Amino acid sequence: MDRDLTYAAIDIGSNAVRLLVGEVIERDDHPVIKKQTLVRVPIRLGEDVFDSGAISIAKQDYLIKSLKAFRLLAEVYGVRYMRCCATSAMREATNSEQVLGRVEVESGVHIEVIAGKLEADLITNTFWTQDLLKERPYLYIDVGGGSTELTWLEGGRRVKSASFKIGTVRTLKDKVPLSAWVEMQGFLEDLRAQHGQLMAVGTGGNINRLFKENGNLFGEPLTKGDIQKQRDRIAAYSFDDRVRLLRLRPDRADVIIPAADIFLRVMDFADVDEVFVPKVGLADGIIYDLYMKQYGSKRYPQPEPELA
Repeated sequence: MDRDLTYAAIDIGSNAVRLLVGEVIERDDHPVIKKQTLVRVPIRLGEDVFDSGAISIAKQDYLIKSLKAFRLLAEVYGVRYMRCCATSAMREATNSEQVLGRVEVESGVHIEVIAGKLEADLITNTFWTQDLLKERPYLYIDVGGGSTELTWLEGGRRVKSASFKIGTVRTLKDKVPLSAWVEMQGFLEDLRAQHGQLMAVGTGGNINRLFKENGNLFGEPLTKGDIQKQRDRIAAYSFDDRVRLLRLRPDRADVIIPAADIFLRVMDFADVDEVFVPKVGLADGIIYDLYMKQYGSKRYPQPEPELA
C-alpha cells in the first residue's frame, strides 16, 4: 500500500501565521519537501505582546478564524498529520494560557508553544532536505518577528544554539534591549574563536525576499554587499511605494528593513561575508519532523542533536 507522505504545519509567529501543506519526496540520499500550498496571514501577534504584554481579543479572533480555515484546508488536502507551533510572541504573552485555551476550543487546533532551542532545532533539521555538503559545519541564522535563532551545526548535529530577543516586529516597536545585542555578539565571537571562518545559512521570509530582489540563482549565496544594496534600495521607497511599486505585502514592507539590518549585524559579529538561502523555514522543519518520526528515522538515520 502506498504511504501517505502529505503533512501540514502551522507556524504561529510574531509577525504572521502560516500554513504549509507539503508532500515528502523520498530520494536515495535525502528526503525533499514539495510544497503543495503555503498560506500566510499577517496577524502580527507581536504588535500586542511587545507593546502591552498581552494578546488582545481582536488578535485572538483573527487567530481563531485563521486556524479554522487552515484546519479545513488541510482536510481538503487529505492531511492526516498536522502540527501547530507557536513561537516568541505566544511564549512571552502574559495571557498565553487563556489565549491557548480559548483558541484551541474554538478553532479545533491544538497549539504547541515551543522554546527557542526547539524552534532552532526544527528549522535546522531542514539541513537534511537540502543539497548542502553534509560534512561541512554551518551557522544557521533565522530572523523572525520576535526572536533570532542562531545554531552551529557540525555534520548536521547541533553543537551550540541560542535564541535572542531580537526580531523585526520587536525592532519596529523599539523593544530590543541592548543586552540582547551584547549577548549575541559574545555568542558569535566565541564561535569564531573556536571554529575560525564560519559558513552561514539564512532562513526566514525576509531573507528569502532579499534573495529574490537581488536576482540570485538558486544555490548562489547572498553577499553582505548584496543585502546592504537591497536594503538601501528598498529603504529609499516610501511604505506605500514598497507595496505599490515593489509589490511587497504590507506586513513585509515594514519588517524587511529591520530584518536586513539584523542579518547584516549578525554577519558583522560572525565575520561572515556571504549567506546561503535555501528558502526554508520553521514550517518546513515541522513537516520534516513529522515525516521522520513516522517513516524516515530508519531510512535516513541521523545523529541525535546535542543539548548544549
